[in-house]
Amino acid sequence: MSVLVDTSVWSLAFRRDASEAAPEAAVLRRLLEGRDLVVTTGLVLQELLQGFAGARARAAIVSRFGALPFLSPSRGDHVAAADLRTTCRRAGVQLGTIDALVAALCIRNDLTLLTADGDFLHAAGVVPLRLFHA
Repeated sequence: MSVLVDTSVWSLAFRRDASEAAPEAAVLRRLLEGRDLVVTTGLVLQELLQGFAGARARAAIVSRFGALPFLSPSRGDHVAAADLRTTCRRAGVQLGTIDALVAALCIRNDLTLLTADGDFLHAAGVVPLRLFHA
């Protein structure tokens, strides 16, 4: 299986006080230790770096992300994300700009999304987004 891991899960995994109450972090650990392909994108990396303070945390994040395949959105991905966000909005589902792009990348690249963000659950009821259920 090929999985894109959302910022919400990485954030849980990098927290010092992460507990067993975060099943998504445990799933991420299993995915990284197994044969599944875990990919990322610049927006996830950027959001993580913005959310953690300190040179050590920054270095650890940059180092760990260096080993992951990296998806770069194309112009078409941005157009698809805008369309996806409009589709969701018309169905009464709120989805942020960054989340729409993450969802569009997953759909185009046939990836399953591992997330702890409930907005994606609502979006998956409207668009063909596959979610990994922890």
